[in-house]
Amino acid sequence: MKKNNLSDFGLIGLAVMGSNLARNVESRGFSVSVYNRSFDKTEHFLQEFKGNFKGFESLQKFVKSLNRPRKIMIMVAAGDPVDAVIQSLLPFLQKGDIIIDGGNSYYKDTQRREAALKEKGILFMGCGVSGGEEGALHGPSLMPGGSKEAWKAVKPILSKIAARDFSGGACVAHIGNDAAGHYVKMVHNGIEYAVMQFMAETYEILRTVYKLSSGDIAKIFQKYNKGKLQSFLFEIAVPVLTKKDDIDKKSPYLVYHILDKASQKGTGKWASLDALDRGVTISTITEAVFARFTSSEKDLRVSLSQMYASKKKIKAVSRKKFEKHLENALYAAMISSYAQGYHLISKTAKEEGWKIDMKEVSRIWEGGCIIRAELLHVLNQAYQKTKNRSQHLFALPSIAGIMKKNIQDLRFLVGNMSENGVSLPAFSSALYYYEYMTAAHMPANFIQGLRDYFGAHTYERDDKPGIYHTQWE
Repeated sequence: MKKNNLSDFGLIGLAVMGSNLARNVESRGFSVSVYNRSFDKTEHFLQEFKGNFKGFESLQKFVKSLNRPRKIMIMVAAGDPVDAVIQSLLPFLQKGDIIIDGGNSYYKDTQRREAALKEKGILFMGCGVSGGEEGALHGPSLMPGGSKEAWKAVKPILSKIAARDFSGGACVAHIGNDAAGHYVKMVHNGIEYAVMQFMAETYEILRTVYKLSSGDIAKIFQKYNKGKLQSFLFEIAVPVLTKKDDIDKKSPYLVYHILDKASQKGTGKWASLDALDRGVTISTITEAVFARFTSSEKDLRVSLSQMYASKKKIKAVSRKKFEKHLENALYAAMISSYAQGYHLISKTAKEEGWKIDMKEVSRIWEGGCIIRAELLHVLNQAYQKTKNRSQHLFALPSIAGIMKKNIQDLRFLVGNMSENGVSLPAFSSALYYYEYMTAAHMPANFIQGLRDYFGAHTYERDDKPGIYHTQWE
């Protein structure tokens, strides 16, 4: 209930994501106060979007315009800008007021901020927001973490602005304490890297081995999107592959003239670095990050391609048969990448004391987010059948059945394309992760023997307890 004509919600940062979130909140029946460091952007927003908005040039007046406990979402660039906004807000806030960081902040920064603000009586939430510009406006997937008291206060608003899952529920849930929300969003982005790399490798196979045009490749993605691979990313692959080039009129498709250098904003790298620190394998996500690094070495790649140029002997099966192999391989590979990301979340949650329900994570990713897909509903249902919501995906019976059914196609794809000289770092690592994680024995015993030989690093035995060292010579 509004009091004294005060606003229900405040938003700082009126770039596209912030503007669209503010409009989303207002469209659900809430009054919104907005603030931007440059007042001309605030004025432009108010002129362009009519509604129950109030804009302020003074941060103090912006804060005073809000109902208590004040609910303020920050939508600015991650890093120092977030700290700067928080520091500028503090003189005007009171105990119990709530700050929500909706950017892609590094989770350790979120932990630091939450702890510092808690001492001042201010409630802080790090909230992952996925869905891009359209999601922010029409319904994103939201991953809030932090104070349960703050969650209780903001839940009515976040639940209304979120996307809907396959059952019509809101794609938002309290993920866990302190930085759990931003951590889950970080891993979400890592999985996103992996899925896009699978798609890029699929494009490369069809382009180089089967000599298909982008238009024909788009038809295959369109067909896949009608089955078990149905997803937002497969959906948008079609317009990306079929968009006409407005500059080079002789070129049928714009994608032919896009430079093959992929950028990144760092969340995939953060996930890889954190996994290394925690001793968790997310090889496919990391390979996707490395693939982007390699793509940036354009001049070197061109030079080396001329030095190593050779005619490849194509050993491909018929296109119709291959398309089915490829569809199944994609399905198995995507599950492998999810298994890696989920395992990292579960291990981190245990170490950090976060109680994260992977069924709920799967559910809130069913709608709104960039990786939304039919597969998320499959994972949601798989966890529905077990009480252990942090179990490894491969340990779930329904997922085991899917992997057993599709893994041979992934093996075929990796082997066949290796013979054809097509690089598949993501597909290959997804396969190798599966092979090792489902193997009762690994050759690490040999490694331990070598380590003990040259460095006296010791080893354990498989037949009795204790730590051993051998004089090898």
